[in-house]
Amino acid sequence: MEQAHPKATRGRTNGGDPYRGKWLTLSNTTLGVLMAMINSSIILIALPDIFRGVKLNPLTPSNTQLFLWLLMGYMVVTAVLVVSFGRLGDMFGRVRMYNLGFAVFAFFSILLSVDWMTGVAGTLWLIIMRIFQGVGGALLFANSSAILTDAFPPDQRGLALGVNQVAAIGGSFIGLILGGLLGPVDWRLVFLVSVPIGVVGTFWAYFNLHEKGVRTPAKIDWLGNVTFAAGLVLLLVGITYGILPYGHNTMGWTSPKVLAMILGGVAILALFGFIETKVKDPMFRLPLFRIRAFTAGNLATLLSAVGRGGLMFILIIWLQGIWLPRHGYSFANTPLWAGIYMLPLTAGFLLAGPFSGYLSDNFGARPFATGGMAAAAITFVLLELLPADFNYVWFALLLLANGLAMGLFSSPNRAGIMNSLPARQRGAGAGMTATFQNSAMVLSIGIFFTLIIAGLSGHLPTTMYHGLVAQGVPKATASRVSHLPPTSALFAAFLGYNPIRTLLGGALAHVGSAKAAYLTGRTFFPGLISPPFMTGLRVAFDFAAAACAVAGVASWFRGGKYHHTDEPEPTLTMGTGNGGPVHVTTATGAGPAGGAAGPAGAGARTGVNGGQQPAANDALHGLGR
Repeated sequence: MEQAHPKATRGRTNGGDPYRGKWLTLSNTTLGVLMAMINSSIILIALPDIFRGVKLNPLTPSNTQLFLWLLMGYMVVTAVLVVSFGRLGDMFGRVRMYNLGFAVFAFFSILLSVDWMTGVAGTLWLIIMRIFQGVGGALLFANSSAILTDAFPPDQRGLALGVNQVAAIGGSFIGLILGGLLGPVDWRLVFLVSVPIGVVGTFWAYFNLHEKGVRTPAKIDWLGNVTFAAGLVLLLVGITYGILPYGHNTMGWTSPKVLAMILGGVAILALFGFIETKVKDPMFRLPLFRIRAFTAGNLATLLSAVGRGGLMFILIIWLQGIWLPRHGYSFANTPLWAGIYMLPLTAGFLLAGPFSGYLSDNFGARPFATGGMAAAAITFVLLELLPADFNYVWFALLLLANGLAMGLFSSPNRAGIMNSLPARQRGAGAGMTATFQNSAMVLSIGIFFTLIIAGLSGHLPTTMYHGLVAQGVPKATASRVSHLPPTSALFAAFLGYNPIRTLLGGALAHVGSAKAAYLTGRTFFPGLISPPFMTGLRVAFDFAAAACAVAGVASWFRGGKYHHTDEPEPTLTMGTGNGGPVHVTTATGAGPAGGAAGPAGAGARTGVNGGQQPAANDALHGLGR
């Protein structure tokens, strides 16, 4: 038996405003998601300063795993936990879980900034605290969309979720700039900057946010939670380790350990799906995927994130390893400037997101989400046409266009997903959407790195060998260095290290000062790596364009404008009728003009003209009861 939380009934009389305080709710949830997403990327540019601060060389083979865990541990843990935390929000209160997320995030941000150790111990401390910080981030991600859906009426959710979604995606790019600015001042500031925001947000949320959703009392699905977490962790960790060298192979996709983790993860996730069909109170109700708008929206989310997720890393390597050195920037300064030169991408998100969310409230998600994915696919094809040493004006315009396209898609798509969910399942549904998005980003990084490394492996060894020998490097040394996995050079460029200095080390002393200066200068490595890098990059852009095109097709099949209406919503005062106010209860499907109610328990599809059409096939009869 389900019941609304007592707080959910306050202000829901006919004469009151059931959505009072909605803008305050939007501002707080946007702050939380912005903080969580900034921290997902803030270390990307600051990693060199962090590793110098803890006195660890991340490019030493024995330290590569530490580098990867510090880089990706946060993303992995948020991807794994958001569904469970969303379900807990449905059961115990979404605001309560969200408030806890703010507090957890702030606490572990403090612990990250007080790391007193160095070397491996200091790095392990950062990794562990970063994982716990990700727990706070998962609590914020899992419940913010559901809280907003509860707080706003259906005809304003697109705008609200648009602002929230833009904060989420835009925050990942803002983090690049903050990391580049704060890291050189003091690496601890990279983590400390979240503390005042987290503390203020915790108290602000505690005193101002109120439960407006429907609670679903149930037993915790321990078996489902454990199998889902175990399966997804194995899968994502396997993908992460797949980009590392294995034996004489440039990547680890043939490693028995990697294969065992990936196949084992898939098998456990299949077991999770079976378990969810058998338990009384499942962690996630798989019948939700019978809702066409929910399924199509999540498939589009997954594919768009696969196309977009690795883009940030590849563009950073393109800028730091090739373009910026050729234009006079030292390798040590390239991390900050890479973030600055990618600002047009952020601007596009910020401009298109709220606007497209607002329009989707009136016209539905399909035209904007589908159009956004089609436009994104075109921008990836156009980026493929740029040379390695491009004209920045064209690069900036294409980044802006890509950001506009992604913003055009993201806000309406998220609003369409959340509007399709029954009120009792909004937390779990939002968590599943966040899992698709965050998991796809990890998968995308693995795919993009694999494509780039595959392109480098075919041509870079020969090109590097002849280039080094021509500059006086002994043939034995040149042969050894040229056959090292390209991962080393890519990671060095990504971290702001001079790749050739890193690869040659003490061998530079044997070639003379003039040739050593040329080898470690701003032209030798960019010229060496450009042709094979561009080969892999074009394949990666083709993949991204294809993923976005399929996401557009999936988005189109979501159907027209749709709000799930299988349970009571607040009674709204719409004006005055014959002798008194006219009230509309959205649960019945009645339109403003008093149209006929839909069948009990069924959803209703609302057309752009305000009329309604039955959508019984898309609804879940009795879901959650």
